[in-house]
Amino acid sequence: MDDLHLDTLLAHLGDHEDEQTRALVPPIHLSVPFKRPSADEPGQYRYSRLANPTRALLERALELLEGGGRAVAFGSGMAAVTATAQLVPAGARVILTSEVYGNTHRLYTTILPALRIEAEFVDLRDLAALERALERPAAMVWAESPTNPSLEVVDLRAIAKLAHARGALLAVDNSIVGPYCQRPLELGADLVVESTTKYLNGHDDVLGGAVVARDPALGERLAYLQYVAGAVPSPFDCWLLLRGMKTLALRMERHQDNALRVARFLRQHPAVARVRYPGLPEDQNHPLAKRQQRGFGGMVSFETHDARTARHATERTRVFTLAGGFGGAASLIEYPATMSHASQVGTPLAVSDCLVRLSVGIEHPDDLLADLDQALRPE
Repeated sequence: MDDLHLDTLLAHLGDHEDEQTRALVPPIHLSVPFKRPSADEPGQYRYSRLANPTRALLERALELLEGGGRAVAFGSGMAAVTATAQLVPAGARVILTSEVYGNTHRLYTTILPALRIEAEFVDLRDLAALERALERPAAMVWAESPTNPSLEVVDLRAIAKLAHARGALLAVDNSIVGPYCQRPLELGADLVVESTTKYLNGHDDVLGGAVVARDPALGERLAYLQYVAGAVPSPFDCWLLLRGMKTLALRMERHQDNALRVARFLRQHPAVARVRYPGLPEDQNHPLAKRQQRGFGGMVSFETHDARTARHATERTRVFTLAGGFGGAASLIEYPATMSHASQVGTPLAVSDCLVRLSVGIEHPDDLLADLDQALRPE
């Protein structure tokens, strides 16, 4: 199916014909143990933590979607982030983007130091700074592009080249736009991490994560971690993900259309000082995003002139719901300074207290614009 357009591939992800019933929709295999042919022959499946038929279908679908050699599904996005970190040996060093997701920051600053893993935060937009950081040995470079929540875009192909020249792996958290908009493995990344909770599922009802490795051997190391550590998704969640992914193309096109409308509206609003959306031609990230992404996603961030206006707006919306997360059908609004990025408050990595992040959903765009307009009006 490699010659099919992505939209067609998505519509057929997880296609399955049951040999007995000829059902086209795959069943949900809830069994934990599986009968062995004999004591010496385990069979294809023997225990659901090790492998499950429904999860195997999901992982194969993710390999096709990301263009990778081996996909490994996890019970949450952070489980996928943690498993990727566990590829790094004790005493090694990891270079992370300076604008990193809050819980990734917590993982590397409060948990991994006990395992003697050193974290250094570098602005990956500055390739010279990365090159200087790589003068000391590093096992991995961790990138996010676009970043969360400022939506800065970094040159993944250039970062991969620098990392590989120094013997480091490049892992990319791709959750902000997902594989419909960007495929980091094609840009040189060794590992792509997805919070499948977000756009891949698209309905705010599944917690999941995945890591897809370009090299199948590296993927097998992750599969071993998946089995031993046990952070696996349930068969039902795998089945829901497969169902959600079939409509990814349709949803992403609507997310992006709405996000562009919202960004254009906010750019002209008197209460807004700055809008961040790589899909705007005037955005400083637009040329690079256009070069390495297929689309621009549904996330929009903006800064108001003062923190009071930002907090006030998040509490007045009626269509946008004040909640963490993103990528679902319904629009969400978030105040990153106290929500997703609270762990960075008081550090050089802190986000602006005037910043608001939007996950733009698939509602009618006029309702979204009207809601933001009334929320941003002075009291």
